[in-house]
Amino acid sequence: MKNIAFGQYYPARSPLHRLDPRVKIILTILYIVCSFLCKNVWSFALLAISSIMLIILGRVPFKIILGGLRPVLIVLIFTSIINVFWTKGEILLLEWRFIHIYLEGIFSAIFIIVRISSLIIGTGMLLTYTTTPIALTDALEDVLSPLKKVKVPVHDFAMMMTIALRFIPTLVEETDKIMTAQKARGADFSNGNIIDRVKALIPIIIPLFVSAFSRAGDLATAMECRCYQGGEGRTRLHVRHMRFKDFIPLVLIVVFGTGLVLLNIFAPGFTMS
Repeated sequence: MKNIAFGQYYPARSPLHRLDPRVKIILTILYIVCSFLCKNVWSFALLAISSIMLIILGRVPFKIILGGLRPVLIVLIFTSIINVFWTKGEILLLEWRFIHIYLEGIFSAIFIIVRISSLIIGTGMLLTYTTTPIALTDALEDVLSPLKKVKVPVHDFAMMMTIALRFIPTLVEETDKIMTAQKARGADFSNGNIIDRVKALIPIIIPLFVSAFSRAGDLATAMECRCYQGGEGRTRLHVRHMRFKDFIPLVLIVVFGTGLVLLNIFAPGFTMS
């Protein structure tokens, strides 16, 4: 539980940390779109290389990246198994009774792993790992500011998202404390069948919900004591201005997406259906 790093900001001096947070939000959206443009071996290979480049540019330790991937490990394994055994193709690798494994199924499983891993790494490196919660709140509000014209509470929406990201590590730490306390009282979370393990989680979920509501109440009281009334009439300590170098990553992500499409069209290799 302590190794889960999703939603945590990692302080460092890197090009991604210095990038304008508004640009990083746009880059994240475009990167997600690019990940779904991949169709063949070469485009997925380029996607994997791009996620490695983001880790290098962000200067975030690989151990923290693995901590962010650990919560979705079960999803990766399950989807990979589904693709291996249920994907049909032309090249049969193994046939035993009702089990048929095709080469296309192996490639599909690898593509799913690369796509999900790249999505998590890309969004983490461009947003949560390299952007402070305050900067992320301001950037979300700026990006969604056109919706204010149709009476959408953009500031409240941005604040709620940032608070949710901020409290993920806190809830993880609180869960670990509750589990440690329950183990000290003789609770067993590792033995028994799946039903017994689910029942053993009930003594964790109840105090965790109580603690979460208590923290939410304390946070609301603290915001009211500081006369917080939403985004109407509020000013900022730091006013951000777009610079020329902030537009360079936008050009690069467009070139990256174009390269993926060209690889899908002209590069030979196994293509994902």
